[in-house]
Amino acid sequence: MTITLIDSWPTSLSSWERAKRTLGGGVSTGLRAAMKPHPLSFSGGSGARLTDVDGNSYLDYVLGWGPVILGHGHPAVTSAVVAQAPHGATYGNGHRLEYEVAERIVDAIPGMDRVLYANTGSEAFQVALRLARAATGRQKYMKFVGHYHGWSDPALIGYRPDADGRLSGPGTRGQSAAALDDVVLASWGDIEATLELMRTHRGELAAVFVEPVLCNSGVILPSHDFLSRLRDACTAIGAVLVFDEVITGFRVAYGGAVERFGVVPDLVILAKAIAAGYSLAAVAGTAALIDQTSAGVVHAGTYNGNPIVLAAARATLDELARPGTYQMLEEKGRALATGLARAAANAGVPLAVNQIGPVVQTGPGVDRIDSFDDFLRIDAAWYDVGIVEMLRRGIYVMPGGRWYLSTAHTDADIAATVAAAGEAFRATTELVGQPGEPR
Repeated sequence: MTITLIDSWPTSLSSWERAKRTLGGGVSTGLRAAMKPHPLSFSGGSGARLTDVDGNSYLDYVLGWGPVILGHGHPAVTSAVVAQAPHGATYGNGHRLEYEVAERIVDAIPGMDRVLYANTGSEAFQVALRLARAATGRQKYMKFVGHYHGWSDPALIGYRPDADGRLSGPGTRGQSAAALDDVVLASWGDIEATLELMRTHRGELAAVFVEPVLCNSGVILPSHDFLSRLRDACTAIGAVLVFDEVITGFRVAYGGAVERFGVVPDLVILAKAIAAGYSLAAVAGTAALIDQTSAGVVHAGTYNGNPIVLAAARATLDELARPGTYQMLEEKGRALATGLARAAANAGVPLAVNQIGPVVQTGPGVDRIDSFDDFLRIDAAWYDVGIVEMLRRGIYVMPGGRWYLSTAHTDADIAATVAAAGEAFRATTELVGQPGEPR
């Protein structure tokens, strides 16, 4: 079958140009400005597919940058939101969905007693940090280079190198310099160096924040004892262990990374998949930590736990709890990962591929992604050209090499994607040469 390649996106381009007159950068969040060849505008989505304003249809592996785990317009989620909408968007007080969803969360994640709601992962990080500081009376926290915990001043440090190659500097212009004083940066995967840093700062660390799987920088799994030794070290020095499961929560297992790896932190940050695209985040944790919000620790938010998003969350969690869901997601992720690796090999393109559940990382120009340093060696410029070649063939992917799958992706979708990816790899090589080569 001959595929008609998409050559341009004129309506999307004009939409973006119009948006730039009233929206900063023409986008609602800055990361979208990095989309190639330019930010697209969409008219709708259904299941695993999106349709843009030029009428082009795509198999979607961006999924709203992760949240749309059930696919677009899932009937159960849509019905739940439509049923709630006539009864009001928010009440400024309690309602039954608050505890019904919280009950599902604490039942799902081992060791959790209580839940706090927020609207974004960045907000949830700030709540978790405040709880840890209040409980310990300490100010500093540890994070790992390459790990992303949101864009707030305290969090956006050590995520990507700056123009001078430094990881210890500010993550953005306009960031408070004081935020740098409160962070201890560690190397992901190097447990001995991490433990030494923890001993050095034992009386200063309120918390250790970690992505239990380094999804934001390579989809790198922890070594077999990394998380358990981190757990033991936090207990030994009296620091709060926080799993940032914005990506892994309800995605790599129903109980997230806590269930999958069998290590129980003190707090878990949740967002993205928890409400299938609706704006909901949460912090789950022990009663001793969470109940501080009833004893002088401020946690606020006008839209926290509103009935619209919690209706979506209840429907989402009910769908994800169906038997066989996570086996299916694991199989889909593995099929995509092995298919992309095979397509790259057939095209003569060096490509590392990592995968856990329905999250896949591709890395052109490297033979493995086992560390943050490996991730930084990925040929991002080559991949940016490849993104456009994918798009021309009806495959929508994000910059950086990460792919998300939903329950709506079928075996046929994955097979079609692998075939299109092979063509895109060859086309990209013809345009700019092999990944990793000087150009």
